[in-house]
Amino acid sequence: MMNAFSLNDHVVYPTHGVGVVTSKIAQVVGGISVDVLVISFPQDKMTVHVPVKNIIAAGLRKLSTKKELQEALAVLKTRPTNHRGMWSRRAQLFESLINSGNLSSLATVVRDLHRNIENPDCSYSERQIYDSAFKRFIDELSAIESLNRDQAKLLVFDILKIKQAA
Repeated sequence: MMNAFSLNDHVVYPTHGVGVVTSKIAQVVGGISVDVLVISFPQDKMTVHVPVKNIIAAGLRKLSTKKELQEALAVLKTRPTNHRGMWSRRAQLFESLINSGNLSSLATVVRDLHRNIENPDCSYSERQIYDSAFKRFIDELSAIESLNRDQAKLLVFDILKIKQAA
């Protein structure tokens, strides 16, 4: 499975977002040598060590394709889903979508929460969930399209404004 990831590859770790493979090392854990991928998340100033045998279970994947990115951008252009019910259940749904590591799922969270984010009555947890989804979406968009984060933000905000005007 390590052959699927090379040094300096951008990868998506569902619970952390976009990182870069910096090395593959052998680490001794409990007296057993384990091959580990070292993944750096420079934007978060964090490094994660993922045992090679746990890559699939961890959900580690390559960046989305351009086609998958276009599908996710298309999700941003659709009408937000009007979720009913208790916020705690909706929050769990949004968190599971974020942690799925799927770019279209991130777009769904951004789309559904964006319309209310400027509302002063927006709860702290709603803002946190939106920020988490937005950051991960922007990070992957930036890596796929070789944009800086500000360019990626402008692109997403332009799409969301177009949708709101429609």
